[in-house]
Amino acid sequence: MKTKPDLGFWKLWNLSFGFFGVQIAYALQSANVSRIFTTIGADPHDLSYFWILPPLMGLLVQPIVGMMSDRTWNRFGRRLPYLIFGALVAVIVMCLLPNAGSFQFTVESAILFGLVALMLLDTSINMAMQPFKMLVGDMVNEKQKGLAYSIQSFLCNAGSVVGFIFPICLGWFGLKNFAPHGVVPPTVIWSFYIGAAILLLCVLYSLVKIKEWPPQVYNEYNGGGEKTADEKKPGLVGLLKNAPSTFWTVGLVQFFCWFAFLFMWTYTTNTVAHNAFDTPTTQSVIGIKAGDKIFESKNLLVSDSVLIVSHGQALAEGVEAGGVFYPGSLVVINGNDTIVNAHHITNNPEGIAKVRFNEPVSGVTSLSVDGTPIENFSDLTVKDYLSRLSGGFKLTQAAIVATDANGQLQVEDASSEEIPASAQCSYVTKTVLNAATPQYNDAGNWVGLLYAVQALGSVVWAILLPKFRSRKFSYSLSLVLAGIGFIMMSFFTNQYMLFIAFILIGCGWAAMLAWPFTILTNSLKTGNIGAYLGLFNCTICLPQIIAALVGGWILSIMSVPGELAPEWRMMFIAGISIILGALCVFFIKEGTADNKPQETPAISENI
Repeated sequence: MKTKPDLGFWKLWNLSFGFFGVQIAYALQSANVSRIFTTIGADPHDLSYFWILPPLMGLLVQPIVGMMSDRTWNRFGRRLPYLIFGALVAVIVMCLLPNAGSFQFTVESAILFGLVALMLLDTSINMAMQPFKMLVGDMVNEKQKGLAYSIQSFLCNAGSVVGFIFPICLGWFGLKNFAPHGVVPPTVIWSFYIGAAILLLCVLYSLVKIKEWPPQVYNEYNGGGEKTADEKKPGLVGLLKNAPSTFWTVGLVQFFCWFAFLFMWTYTTNTVAHNAFDTPTTQSVIGIKAGDKIFESKNLLVSDSVLIVSHGQALAEGVEAGGVFYPGSLVVINGNDTIVNAHHITNNPEGIAKVRFNEPVSGVTSLSVDGTPIENFSDLTVKDYLSRLSGGFKLTQAAIVATDANGQLQVEDASSEEIPASAQCSYVTKTVLNAATPQYNDAGNWVGLLYAVQALGSVVWAILLPKFRSRKFSYSLSLVLAGIGFIMMSFFTNQYMLFIAFILIGCGWAAMLAWPFTILTNSLKTGNIGAYLGLFNCTICLPQIIAALVGGWILSIMSVPGELAPEWRMMFIAGISIILGALCVFFIKEGTADNKPQETPAISENI
């Protein structure tokens, strides 16, 4: 087997440049998915569950792409066909995902649409990202792999910076950073559009600049020439059985690191919105308590005909003024100020409810209910249905409530319960951050800027990493710094002080991108490098899946019913996790190939 030739800097650069566009897409996803789902109405305790899909798709897709590309040879190359297909799908889905709240869907339908789009987006990003890692393993010798993966890390973080700052920059240029309730702001939507265009251009650049080795040249440098009819490539199980110990020890470190970062992507937006931007909260109804029983549903009716709770919002039956109750669906005060519309309490331009149930409305000079003027408007209060009920009633819980063409309610997936005394009933509520307020959307843009600071810190740290004498020491140190950053984030309330926390997190991110693949590929000596890198991606995906599964449960344990979920505490847990990963670094036993490089021939012209 021949020793791979040295490659010039720009040839190493071209091998990874497409990573820049792919990472813009990944950055937009990482920084905005929780914001998108919160905006369209997702429960904070459910956010981590939505994040199961991205790593699950990576877990399924990347080993398959790795193994299939090991066996692929066609006019477009070996790895590049998967890049082309993945990038094209990503471009399409990037134009759909941020519009999940713009298609007049119900909250449940909008969330389902977003989940499908997220699944497709992460699948395609994984498919487009994996070829660049494999190309380095295919065409770069052991001596240069550290440099090659550092270049890849640089481009990765540079792409992240661009993707992260898109929303806040578009806001600076005058694009609106607010939208109606449940709709994602234009700053986010257009960020995805622009990111999709850049991804497409980067893929075209890669197709022009990268020339993969033909099969015979590849086999000369990587071993494993033509196979006889009886020889077969080992399956995934066989590869795992024969995996070097480095595969498992680096994977242990990976577990704690990616567990932590899944929590960061899930809970950072709401943590920053609450701690640093004083985002107002809003209450939603999750059910009705009748005596000792709680009936939870987003849609609740009296009998089968009177909707009293719609998608978590208690409906107004009317108003009480001057000691008299007036039923109505449209309530207007002071001539033109609508405070109740279609039985819903309306919000002001900042997304905050104009009135609250059973609390006096101040500053009233005139009152109109369903177009009828009310002369006595003193002591005006808005009344919900539950407070007006008397005696027993039948409570219907429904998964879906819709209005047909004749204006009749259509109820699906319903169950009913006889309630003996309405006087014993009360709403069960939850408190969440108001995602329609300027504070929340400013925080969302600021999180993008913080992620950009993290990426810039990663760029600088990635340059310094190769200068450490001990790779393991630099790896462990980087992760400890990231752990400190996570813990800082859970306590800092000044938006500018958060820069320090994210610079430290960037140090850990740089090491996570550079060292695991360098250490692993130096221990692989067979022609199955693509399959091993695909399998190694499981050490990235599995911890994220586990974190997503337990995240909501952990948050629920720390939450008090009816109060705002303490998402900032998840950052503290993330910090402890990544520090444990730093300790596990010292279990790794590195190979000697990178420490004692063989002599290499002149710079290759084959790329």
